[in-house]
Amino acid sequence: MPKDFSTMEDSNRSNNPSLHDLSDPARRTVLRGGLGLAASGLLAPLAAVTGCATPMGGGPLLGFKSVPVSSADTVVVPEGYSVQVIAPWGDPVGLSGEAPPFKPDGSNTAAEQAVQMGMHHDGIHFFPQDGSRSGLLVMNHEYTDDGLLHADGMATWTADKVRKAQAAHGVSVIEVAQADGRWQVVRPSPWARRITASTPMRVAGPAAGHALLRTQADPRGEQVLGTLNNCASGITPWGTYLTCEENFINYFKGPDTPDAHQRRWGLRKGDPAGYRWHEHDARFDATRHPNEINRFGWVVEINPFDASSMPVKRTALGRAAHEGATVAMTRDGRAVVYMGEDARFEYIYKFVSRDRMQPGGAAANAGLLDHGTLHVARFDADGNGRWLPLVHGQGPLTAANGFADQGEVLVKARQASDLLGGTKMDRPEWIAVDAQGWVYCTLTNNSNRGGEGQPGTDAANPRANNTMGHIVRWKEQGDFDGASFAWNHFVLAGDPANGRADAKGNVKGDALGCPDGLWVDGRGVLWVQTDMSTSAMGKGDLAGLGNNAMLAADPRTGEIRRFLVGPVGCEITGATATPDGRTMFINIQHPGESPSERSDPAQPRRFSSWPDQRPDGRPRSATLVIRRNDGGLIGT
Repeated sequence: MPKDFSTMEDSNRSNNPSLHDLSDPARRTVLRGGLGLAASGLLAPLAAVTGCATPMGGGPLLGFKSVPVSSADTVVVPEGYSVQVIAPWGDPVGLSGEAPPFKPDGSNTAAEQAVQMGMHHDGIHFFPQDGSRSGLLVMNHEYTDDGLLHADGMATWTADKVRKAQAAHGVSVIEVAQADGRWQVVRPSPWARRITASTPMRVAGPAAGHALLRTQADPRGEQVLGTLNNCASGITPWGTYLTCEENFINYFKGPDTPDAHQRRWGLRKGDPAGYRWHEHDARFDATRHPNEINRFGWVVEINPFDASSMPVKRTALGRAAHEGATVAMTRDGRAVVYMGEDARFEYIYKFVSRDRMQPGGAAANAGLLDHGTLHVARFDADGNGRWLPLVHGQGPLTAANGFADQGEVLVKARQASDLLGGTKMDRPEWIAVDAQGWVYCTLTNNSNRGGEGQPGTDAANPRANNTMGHIVRWKEQGDFDGASFAWNHFVLAGDPANGRADAKGNVKGDALGCPDGLWVDGRGVLWVQTDMSTSAMGKGDLAGLGNNAMLAADPRTGEIRRFLVGPVGCEITGATATPDGRTMFINIQHPGESPSERSDPAQPRRFSSWPDQRPDGRPRSATLVIRRNDGGLIGT
């Protein structure tokens, strides 16, 4: 993920529940019936294969041999596994009659980029069509490296370059199929689609039409152009894809003196991130269009099986620098959406729908996420926690405190959570739910924790200068809509070779730092992906960890094994699998990224040539297909 320019980057431990405290009866009483998630299909992939009612059985979950730390410009997987690269940035997505090839010198036009795979692949999901042999891959494209995107980088700056950068953001929908043991993108495909920073989007829920969303171009506040900085993702049991807008504020030019609302959302004077969109697209100039920032930071719902459908920004889920949106279902059929806000000292949220899911798929549930209650998490020092509702008129969320109505509460979810006393976390990222009802959240890092003028440590975030990150988990009291929960730390990431005590961690297995991506497969394996920034990788507390990696954890024992290491400068992100569990798809984001996160166009291959390894090319984000050579289940 890109730097958060808006925030430019062991006490209470005795009261914390212990690390892998699964056997403590007191920790096992808080949830029965967590299999509602599995029944919804989110954890169903291996049901037909294993025949198990509970994916996590008594046998060993991890059967592969760990791979070593690597700093090579290649992908490393365990013995007996193979990888295949598909759908790299710039390949055609498969729209009928539109298949411009990728030009390795960066000279593709904006119009060509609009029908090609976007840049910097992130969250991903496989929607099966023909069992495990074909389906749709839907994936996010988080941000751009303009030094690679354009032939001369940003040496010249034009309206077409802005349009090309906007076209490289968003979401791709592609059809993929397996033939002769290999996967390929199907072109053309009736489902192929690009959704970009210029695609019309409908606004729905309590903030639709709100005065804070109205602009000169959209005086009704009901339709937004585009989605951007699409980070992690989620899926719904009714067959739609959720894409999440994260560091949207980086794209806006701020006024000389931002107001209190703008400052709380990280808007700063000028254009510190240097995207320069405002120079040719006035809506990204917050001095001229101050409400445009309020139109981003939402969860967007997409129907991948209807290429003509308009994406919808679901405002009932609240505005945030959204990392992802993970859906669980209560026993009575209501949707619960867990969300992390990836910024220092921000919050973990939960939305509970008012209504029950209906049979009939996406059409029958088109408004299910528009009505319900948003909550912010408070983690208490005794190992319990509360969900605090963000409801207008309750507690401090009143007009007297700057909230005229529920729409304003949702637009200003950070300010509302501040007043309610939510726990300020160490960059909450991906969230995953297992079949036993445990909800896991990665907290990547927070080097500002405990610094001068910054919040100190607390029970949930116990390490000052938290360079390594951790994973917290909780179980709801009763059902997923419970008002309270019990929590503990699944792992404090670290490397025991570090000299600094707070950077050693308590990993039971292979060392890791900066956990980010998170996914539970159908057997119950918790897959953890790391995102050490290129400016910090190989230095200080991260010196011994090499390139970013994907690890597999057994939630029953806490054992963690390194499964994959990526090429130089990349982030490992996104994970999904075919229903039979024999093919996994993950994304390699920004291989070869420079420490500044913007490449020198004169040296595009300075750090990496992955995956093409062409002497005249440039590194490209891409999707990996991972399979066992003997056709077995991934991870065994």
